[in-house]
Amino acid sequence: MEKTISPIPMEFSTQGHHKTNEGIKNIIFGSVAGMAGKVFEYPFDTVKTRLQTQSIFKGPSDCFKQTFKNEGFWGFYRGMSSPMIGAMLENAMLFLVYNQIKMMIVEYTTPVNERHRLYINNVIDQESFSMSQLCLAGGISGSLTSFVLTPLELIKCKLQVQETLMYEAKEKNIQIAAAEMKNPKFTGPASVIKYTLKEHGIRGLYRGHIGTFFRETIGGAAWFGTYEFVSRLFMERRNRSMNIHELPSSNKKGLSLTELMASGACAGMAYNITMFPVDSVKSQIQTDEEIMLARGRKVVKRSFFKVCKDIYKEHNIPGFYRGCGITVARAAPSSAIIFMTYVIIYRIFSRSTLFK
Repeated sequence: MEKTISPIPMEFSTQGHHKTNEGIKNIIFGSVAGMAGKVFEYPFDTVKTRLQTQSIFKGPSDCFKQTFKNEGFWGFYRGMSSPMIGAMLENAMLFLVYNQIKMMIVEYTTPVNERHRLYINNVIDQESFSMSQLCLAGGISGSLTSFVLTPLELIKCKLQVQETLMYEAKEKNIQIAAAEMKNPKFTGPASVIKYTLKEHGIRGLYRGHIGTFFRETIGGAAWFGTYEFVSRLFMERRNRSMNIHELPSSNKKGLSLTELMASGACAGMAYNITMFPVDSVKSQIQTDEEIMLARGRKVVKRSFFKVCKDIYKEHNIPGFYRGCGITVARAAPSSAIIFMTYVIIYRIFSRSTLFK
């Protein structure tokens, strides 16, 4: 009796199960990768936010020095609980949505009887995507993630600048209410949420969302796009060095951790260089209230474009890049750690039966 070969590959005959497993992997692995990256980068992020929002510091080294002098080592990790949750949610969503969009592209652009060629051990072959498709997937993942990130970044920014307002007052002899000097308004993320909801409602938590949306949408395209582009360069180099008896590879399984980390580092730098001015504006919008109140000024809500205008008027173009150097310097290793962690965990668990 002749065997009948199904035109639908096994991966797609159990497509729902495959998608569920891949989704769970992306959520768990992305969360762990985000957590690893955040532990490394958070002190640099604190310095970056303070440089973006306050002119008391002469530069990154001065900000590091003053923070350590006035707050000690843990001052660099002030308000970290919210960003840690944010990093886990952010990377879980980024990798989940990014890979789901890629799956959708495969389904809508490839005939069913050819889809089996695109799967090697449940990893989509990279040759099936153009760079524009990968950037589109990255942009969509970033735009959706921005709705989770905005409230979390607002909490982070408010906690990061609060302490510096205290010793800025001492430095410049600015009179700040004694009660506020002794008892800071915010004692942690919960108090920021409580105050914001009471004073401004749900909309208050989304102050600065325009900046976050643009940063994450364009930045997501740059982040994933750069990672994939540099990875492809490494794959092409590896294929050129193979002998004629070896089959060329178009997936990342053959790349070393060093090559993957280099790809991730380039992605981190591309993301921050591209979107840093937008992030500077966003940070000012989210900390305006605290800074204006501390300096005895009436709180005036500024729009995204008003902040752009004010920064340019006071500091010209360099004003948009205060703290950019240190941010790019920490973004390279941080992003490398994120991608490396994600890939290592993915490779380990792909060999196990836990997610199969």
